[in-house]
Amino acid sequence: MTVRARTVVLGVLLLLVLVLAGGLTMIGWEVVLGPKARPVSADPFERTEARLARGKYLVEGPAACFHCHSEHDFSTPEYPRIEAKKGAGWALPVPELNDIAARNITPDMETGIGAWTDDEIARAIREGVRRDGTALFPIMPYLTYASLDDEDVKAIVVYLRTIPAVRNVVPKRSLPGPLEYLVNTMPTPIVGPRPPRPASTAVERGQYLATIADCVTCHSPADDQGQLLAGLHFAGGGLFHDPGQGGTLVFSANITPGASGIAHYDEALFKETIRTGRVKGRVLNHIMPFEDLKTMTDADLSDVWAYLQTLAPQPHRVSNTDPPAPCAICGQTHGLGELNRKGTQ
Repeated sequence: MTVRARTVVLGVLLLLVLVLAGGLTMIGWEVVLGPKARPVSADPFERTEARLARGKYLVEGPAACFHCHSEHDFSTPEYPRIEAKKGAGWALPVPELNDIAARNITPDMETGIGAWTDDEIARAIREGVRRDGTALFPIMPYLTYASLDDEDVKAIVVYLRTIPAVRNVVPKRSLPGPLEYLVNTMPTPIVGPRPPRPASTAVERGQYLATIADCVTCHSPADDQGQLLAGLHFAGGGLFHDPGQGGTLVFSANITPGASGIAHYDEALFKETIRTGRVKGRVLNHIMPFEDLKTMTDADLSDVWAYLQTLAPQPHRVSNTDPPAPCAICGQTHGLGELNRKGTQ
């Protein structure tokens, strides 16, 4: 190879390196190096009766952890979880993500989180990093659970330690395309204390609970990258595959207080719907975690209702009982879509 040829080849290789480095700098070096993660402590969280009770309430109430982390019986419209497999993991019916599995979160030492430290579990819940340093995919709503204050996340860990250990191996994650690498850019370490959130008003308390329940993600339409559409938060149109109906597409309801949402509800009807999974006798789709949310206290449901009433009404009609039609607002095809027009928001 001549000196000139060698120079050209080296120049091309250098250019490729610079382009690759520039791309990684733009996207994040975590793509190849792994997610940002803080060191974890080996010290156990103090076990108290108050923490155990609070943890059980959050896990089996607003956080609805077992709704995703347990198999369900789809032979009935209520889709109850199988108690013998509570927390043992489940391959979620999300074909876009190759039916990604919710992990086993029971204290089983080999297939669950029994060997994890308390702080490793807390880091996974709020920061999206596993014990081995790999990133969770945010279908596990750690970006939302980051709002949990320090006491509540400790209470959740304390409670999870007490549930029956179930030996169950779930399928290994196999995300499509570059997602397996891009997922590494999403976790953000929590390096400071998270004190209790403001709770002096019903709206403040309700907002915290609605955030833990991740209402906005389920009840908002998203683009092809999974980003919630601006201006349509809580406006319905979140897409799900109904495993009890052979994977039929269903869309979440508009829960803003406008005419297209829940303006026809009052607080009593809201509570009745959450507690029964029915509205006026009609069974609602139990992809919504009614089995968990119905355990919430009357006071907490009142607070959530108060918060929902502060949302901006969104004129976005969504139905699962009417013929599907293209929707100009969210870009999807769902019931009553033909009634939605851009510029009406």
